[in-house]
Amino acid sequence: MGVSFKAFVIDRGNDKSVSAGFRQWTPDALDPGEVLIRTHYSSINYKDALAATGKGKIIRRFPCIGGIDLAGEVVESSDARFAPGDPVIATSFDIGVSHHGGYAAMARIPAQWVVPLPAGLTLFDAMALGTAGFTAALGIVRMEANGLAPENGPVLVTGATGGVGSLAIDMLAAAGYAVTALTGKAQERDYLTMLGAHDILLRDAIDFEAVRPLEGARWAGAVDNVGGQVLHWILATMQQAGTVASIGNASSFDISTTVFPFILRGVSLLGVDSGYMGFPTRQRVWERLAGDLHPRHLAAVTRVIEFDALPAAFEDFIAGRIRGRTVVRIGA
Repeated sequence: MGVSFKAFVIDRGNDKSVSAGFRQWTPDALDPGEVLIRTHYSSINYKDALAATGKGKIIRRFPCIGGIDLAGEVVESSDARFAPGDPVIATSFDIGVSHHGGYAAMARIPAQWVVPLPAGLTLFDAMALGTAGFTAALGIVRMEANGLAPENGPVLVTGATGGVGSLAIDMLAAAGYAVTALTGKAQERDYLTMLGAHDILLRDAIDFEAVRPLEGARWAGAVDNVGGQVLHWILATMQQAGTVASIGNASSFDISTTVFPFILRGVSLLGVDSGYMGFPTRQRVWERLAGDLHPRHLAAVTRVIEFDALPAAFEDFIAGRIRGRTVVRIGA
């Protein structure tokens, strides 16, 4: 199969500088995998922007077609679980990092990374959710398994206007939780309220440098996309037996805290690794995204760009000018 197609390829020169742009590619030049997919949609995550701009050490193998998310239909498969025409999703694992990813008209993916599209989702919905939606849902599923329930008290979401934060607010509010959104963007109050946030808390109102080992107990649960001092403050303000899903490090990957939240309040800090979460959990989370965890305002938090507009979109992510989700139309 030698028909060429357009792909957005990230490469590195002899001087170690990263460059990215469109090239013609062929199916024969794709990485190994049992399932060949015609890509309909991909998406942009902060990780994709770091990879494409070279501002983060994301790519582990050059050259690499970018895009950690993709949704499309099976062209051919050597795995009996998938047949031509099947709608499928593939996100995370090594996709767009050390295995050619979703920013191309075709992708060849190992079968163990491919999820059949659940009933109730379209391929577009799948990419409006993407890794961000899967991560938010996985965090909620893990917190619920640890005892979180709406009657326990309010839930905090940090990085509230980002993809994970926006979708987490929507999902939690729909499930009956009283959600507080923590943000540095006062101008986004209406947006966060629309998603279902009960309260808006501005970062500037908190002196993170002055946080004591334990502060007044406020939160039954928290979804943290930020890390660093914010996560320290969250732990210090959790209620008895509260649960925190640690999802990101938008501020810092460091954390300086004490054991007091854990041994005096019984707080649980849960790591959420959406990248390599396998089956059957991955399938079950996607099924919940098609069901009770499907965001009510998915269309409102999603914008669509054409494939040709992809290179110009990354800087807005790096600069923090994007809210919600961005879907890339590849071949739909």
